[in-house]
Amino acid sequence: MTVVRIALANLRHPATPDESVAKVRRAIAGAAAEHAAIVCFPECYVPGYRAPDKAVLPADAAFLERAWAAIARAAAAASVAVVLGTERVVGDALPRATALVIDRDGTIVGFQDKVQLDPSEDCLYAPGTERRVFHAGPLTFGVVICHEGWRYPETVRWAARRGAQVVFHPHFHEAAPGGYRPAAFADPRNTFHEKAMLCRAAENTCYFASVNCASDGSPTTSAVIRPDGSVLAWQPYGTEGLLVADLDLGAATGLLAARCKSA
Repeated sequence: MTVVRIALANLRHPATPDESVAKVRRAIAGAAAEHAAIVCFPECYVPGYRAPDKAVLPADAAFLERAWAAIARAAAAASVAVVLGTERVVGDALPRATALVIDRDGTIVGFQDKVQLDPSEDCLYAPGTERRVFHAGPLTFGVVICHEGWRYPETVRWAARRGAQVVFHPHFHEAAPGGYRPAAFADPRNTFHEKAMLCRAAENTCYFASVNCASDGSPTTSAVIRPDGSVLAWQPYGTEGLLVADLDLGAATGLLAARCKSA
């Protein structure tokens, strides 16, 4: 049996870009202390997700390059692979919401851009165009970012059909005025979002690992779902910290994803 320990960094939204880098570096060290092989961060955590109520500075390619280099050094020092929610500047277009994958030796592996944007993001980010899978030791994984994982099941199936044992799901989801404030994961009175996590795992026979920022009244939290659609672990709502889970890779067969004739 091959077991890989993962960590999800359920952190508060950074007040500044520099704080985002500092919090990422501390979380990487914390993941190493928990003996995690890989740690994943929320959507666009560096420099911060561009929500209407967040004062995030305009996209700065030079800052991003420095931030990624500092985080890569932290990954190498801790010997922990990283899936970093960030953004990147491509040409003169809006920045792309993306995930940067860094190997445990600090090597920059590549990006998974957010391909399917939420309509509210059309003036904030430019969509990507391609998907890929990544490797960290024995672990094969994909990345889907927020909206595309909630509403587009084929994004997760794409990775599972190509051998991904887990699909990481960085997202950003804060409380809306008058919204339901859950205390238990996948509460039937809550929105569909956490139920979608269960479906993405069960319909593809893979692990699904979703990570949100910690915030008061957040309608979703960070969680790891087993390939049978049951909950392996979830973070208490609004509580900052690392969620750590051990994945039995043998359970992630990808059977149901492979049997889908239309994918």
